[in-house]
Amino acid sequence: MARQVFVVDDEKVIADTLAVILRSSGYQATAFYNAQSALEQAGIRCPDLVITDVVMPGMNGVEMAVLFRGRHPECKILLFSGQASTVNLLAMAVAQGNAFELLTKPLHPTDLLARVATLWEPEIA
Repeated sequence: MARQVFVVDDEKVIADTLAVILRSSGYQATAFYNAQSALEQAGIRCPDLVITDVVMPGMNGVEMAVLFRGRHPECKILLFSGQASTVNLLAMAVAQGNAFELLTKPLHPTDLLARVATLWEPEIA
């Protein structure tokens, strides 16, 4: 069964494009344009992975990631952003005991797919 991926970005063209790229590589990807919609849908069907922009109106991606991790600890989370201000948001998450990987925009599709593919590789001790 294909892995379920939620892509969250308030810029619809980015969310839609990333979802199409992921679907073309065999993932079941769904685009969301705000954090609240993704959180609500996760209550119905939890994804294997959430890829979210950090800077969004309303709930930002870091806040959403913290909530996701609390509700669905098995869900993997990747953050992405093109804004330097995200460093402060990540620092607040780390201070609360949450560390997330941050990918930098613009994100080349092959780089994204390569990173996503490695998320389920077994860790070597």
